[in-house]
Amino acid sequence: MRLRNLIILTVIVPLFVILVVFSLVAIKSLEDNVRSKLQTEVEIITRTLSSSLSYAVTPDSNTPLEEALQSAFSFHRIYGAYVFDTEGRDIYGLGLGKDIFSREEIQQIIERDDLYSNYRQHDGWNYYSALTPLRSQDGTVYGVLQVNRLNTGIENYTGFISIVAVLVFVIGAAGIVFSIWWGFRRHIERPLNRLLHVMQLVEKGDRSQRATEDGPIEYRHLASGLNGMLDAMAEKDQEIENRQRREIELEKRLRKSKKLAELGVLAAGVAHEIGAPLTVINGQAQRLARRDVIGDDERARLGRIRGEVERIVEIVRQLMELGRQHNVEKGELALDQLIMSASGLVEDELEPRNIRLDIELPSPTPNLLANGQQIVQVLTNLLRNAAQAPEVSRIRVHAQQQEHELILWVEDDGPGIPNSHHHKVFDPFFTTKPVGQGSGLGLSMVHRIINDHGGTIGVFDSALGGAGFEITLPISETASA
Repeated sequence: MRLRNLIILTVIVPLFVILVVFSLVAIKSLEDNVRSKLQTEVEIITRTLSSSLSYAVTPDSNTPLEEALQSAFSFHRIYGAYVFDTEGRDIYGLGLGKDIFSREEIQQIIERDDLYSNYRQHDGWNYYSALTPLRSQDGTVYGVLQVNRLNTGIENYTGFISIVAVLVFVIGAAGIVFSIWWGFRRHIERPLNRLLHVMQLVEKGDRSQRATEDGPIEYRHLASGLNGMLDAMAEKDQEIENRQRREIELEKRLRKSKKLAELGVLAAGVAHEIGAPLTVINGQAQRLARRDVIGDDERARLGRIRGEVERIVEIVRQLMELGRQHNVEKGELALDQLIMSASGLVEDELEPRNIRLDIELPSPTPNLLANGQQIVQVLTNLLRNAAQAPEVSRIRVHAQQQEHELILWVEDDGPGIPNSHHHKVFDPFFTTKPVGQGSGLGLSMVHRIINDHGGTIGVFDSALGGAGFEITLPISETASA
């Protein structure tokens, strides 16, 4: 059953029943009181008149009967007064209602020898009449006095008043029920339906829904509580999503670290096997280049052989570095000094191409708990990669401190890196440079160093138009843990 109908049945209907019963009892009491007052007045008037008329009806009385009866009409709302003899015949009378009682009834009153009163109808009129014997001083009954009072006052309308009161009560009760129904629908049912609608949408998966905080204060509190619960749920969902994202990222890093470790083991074995042959090749090429019997063309070819051998040795060394476990020795270092050291190492590559380097750091410059040599190596690799990209005229380095982390961005205005390559730029041997110009291990080395420091690195499309790298590093050892 709906709450509205339950309230009407359990509260309003019993209240109305009680009010109806109380009203009917009150009207009945009023009617009885009015009738009792009417009866008492008529009986008092009848007794008073009977005393004065007792002398007028005796045979030797000198008091005119007409004068005595006319005095009865001085009383309020007396409409008839009659005197009958002991046989029930009319002696004298004035007003209305002479034939209300028959002769037999009048004779019965004489026999009862007491006052009798009752309601009677005659010629379409309602009377309250009283009969009393008329006695002389010696107790002899000489006649009967009849006093009639016409019901023209409120006593005639008590029944009508009862009907009107019931009708008014029914109409008022209907209005009250309608007002309660309308008020319940507007101020209780509608806000509840709005809250229910919001909860149904949330149940279907739309967590962005919020309840409107209006209406009575109780519903505002309820809507506020619902919104607070939804906000807390959204916050928890976001926290879970962030945690899952971090776990996925950690899993990727672990897989990459495992891959690099396996690659390092492989590289160590390869380096051991090809180290001696490469040394022999390099030494023999060097000796041949010193001979005077060869020409310049042959000497240039030998120089190229030695260069490629050294490139092979460097690649093997980098592979071994990738797979090796490192214990990073950290110290507290100023960020601006690390950036200036890295910019100095790539200055020879920036100046010939007129590349501008913009450095924007917060003030005061934060310090890092890091290995300075490795962080400089990271910055150098990133700056060198940006400088080697085609059509680059500007490189920007800026940083921002957020609580216990430092975020560093390195961006350029070159052609950038395609979105399809973002997920594999840190893979070993991946490079967008022409064959022979890059080993594809520089960004892998950068990724390994940042991981060793407990940070993260990612690639994005820079607002300058080229590629951008975002590095997040913990400021303290606690944040790193």
